[in-house]
Amino acid sequence: MTRSMWRVAALAGVASLVLAGCGGGGDAGSGGEAGGSEAPSAAGADCTPPQAQATGTPSTAPLKIGSLLPETGSLAFLGPPEFAGVEVALKEINDAGGVLGNPVQHLRGDSGDDTTDIANQTVDRHLAAGSQVIVGAAASGVSKLVIDKVTGAGVVQFSPANTSDEFTCWQDRGLYFRTAPPDVLQAQALAQLITADGGQRVSIMARNDPYGAGLADNTEQNLVSAGIPQDQIQKIIYDPNAASFNPEIDQVAQFNPDSIAVIGFDESKRIITRMNEVQIGPAQKRLYGTDGNMGNALGEGLPPGLLNGMKGTTPLTELSGDFEQRLRAEDPALTDVNYAGESYDAVVVSALAAEAAKSTNGADIGTQINAVTKEGEKCTTFAACKAILDRGGDVDYDGVTGTLDFTDAGEPGSGSYGVLTFTPQNELSDDTTYIKVGAQG
Repeated sequence: MTRSMWRVAALAGVASLVLAGCGGGGDAGSGGEAGGSEAPSAAGADCTPPQAQATGTPSTAPLKIGSLLPETGSLAFLGPPEFAGVEVALKEINDAGGVLGNPVQHLRGDSGDDTTDIANQTVDRHLAAGSQVIVGAAASGVSKLVIDKVTGAGVVQFSPANTSDEFTCWQDRGLYFRTAPPDVLQAQALAQLITADGGQRVSIMARNDPYGAGLADNTEQNLVSAGIPQDQIQKIIYDPNAASFNPEIDQVAQFNPDSIAVIGFDESKRIITRMNEVQIGPAQKRLYGTDGNMGNALGEGLPPGLLNGMKGTTPLTELSGDFEQRLRAEDPALTDVNYAGESYDAVVVSALAAEAAKSTNGADIGTQINAVTKEGEKCTTFAACKAILDRGGDVDYDGVTGTLDFTDAGEPGSGSYGVLTFTPQNELSDDTTYIKVGAQG
């Protein structure tokens, strides 16, 4: 599951509200090397994530980064900003001298979606061409199709957009990484929002897939941790392809909650319309959404005011105006910047890890990816970080998306989530506040 297809770009100058994280993520432990015993564990993970092992045969061959991003398929609209982020990063890395003295090469590739075999074909080409890092996929479902092939070949897979919790404990030889925070962190943010608004009796309706069911389970756990009794929480998992959601909505109405969370995609429009008909819509109850439905597309075609007051969370960080200008210089036709920052950071982190490992072998790069995101000397560009590495220092790269501080699972130990609200026009308000959770919460 990726973040919302309708995710809105952060607006400059909006107010920021930071609420303390409940449940917490991995504690930022000591030991800068990957696999260190005191490194933070994955947020909420009930496992010991595998760690990459050095090859013992360092390579100084040119670094080849293959992209596995959507040019076609249901997520093709995410391709332009992701490719732009990759290209901007590569240009800046090569302008700074490349990696180990060689220019970094980009092998562009389409991921398609999980209804096709395009991703496997692209991965086969990248592996045959000698790519040591593959950036992608955008969709978790696509990554699941290729992760074993990529990591089994000793190649790093680095997604800018996967959020499924399943990857945290995946047996990936320590070679799968992501710059998008896992949904276990969004569950913390959603639970905080509900309880901060005074929720005491909560219904959760979630679609039956890894995204919906996983986010629902984690939200329920966080609500209980926040002090809401288990018998005051109702969780309903629905078939997103059902002809009608009336039976599930009737169950919610009978439960009579003060707060309702709908974790879905475009079917959320039908669900909320029916909720309004039975008097449990946003006008009567506190209604919440998540990244799968918190976008202006949800309000298209609905009666005026139906969504008024509905709130929700979505992974969201504010990108600087300077970075957006660099993206648009790369692609003047760019209409949004969704996941551009995460794609950029994935490339920069990979390049810094190769410099730190003094090798472009995929497994060697994997041993250093977590390490270059924490506990060293702070730096925010490839050039500045490389200068620190060149004089023998350790780096802590803070990316264009903010602090990374990767856990043992190769993912951010904290997440920033925008709190979005619908207006009487069924459009998202320009006023966005933020909840930060996990190690930084």
